[in-house]
Amino acid sequence: MRQGAEIILAHFPVLRITIFPDGREWIIGRLLPDNLTEKQKNGVSCAIAQPEFYRSLPSHKTGNYLSAWLAKTSVQSSDIQEAILVDTAGNWLETSTGNLWGWRDGRWWTPPLSAGILPGIVRSQLINWLQKHQQAVQEQAWTADLVEGFEAIAYTNSVVQIIPIHTVHQPAGSLQYNPHHPSFKQIRRLFVA
Repeated sequence: MRQGAEIILAHFPVLRITIFPDGREWIIGRLLPDNLTEKQKNGVSCAIAQPEFYRSLPSHKTGNYLSAWLAKTSVQSSDIQEAILVDTAGNWLETSTGNLWGWRDGRWWTPPLSAGILPGIVRSQLINWLQKHQQAVQEQAWTADLVEGFEAIAYTNSVVQIIPIHTVHQPAGSLQYNPHHPSFKQIRRLFVA
């Protein structure tokens, strides 16, 4: 496995390694997203996807990203880079590529696993890191009322780390958030530690 990973790593900065129950392995390489540094600095624009684009078996990393890919391509345009997946009640769950985080009332908020989101390696590390540093993390369903009160929101994953979201386009109108909110400095410390 190490030999295969080193061969692919010569061509790609990101590797995804899957080990199957029968011992076989699957190693694929990926490039970093375009304009990653710019997105990390100034944020991205998102749109709410249709509820039909839900994650199947969210408690398992199946490798089936079809619904997330379809959600993202259904909203993607020159000014929208990411989709926010929602449940049938319209509660925000996660983006097509990462876990959601919001800042309000002096704390971080994230949707609960019970809502049907992927657990996320960075999500669990970030919750543990914040709690270790005596920072409150509220796991709660992201209803329309809750998201309207956020000062800042972002998404995280193990490749992009944290990407602020400055605009969310939705049928009832766009919501604006601060992509330069000081709370992001706190989370970025996790990735340099």
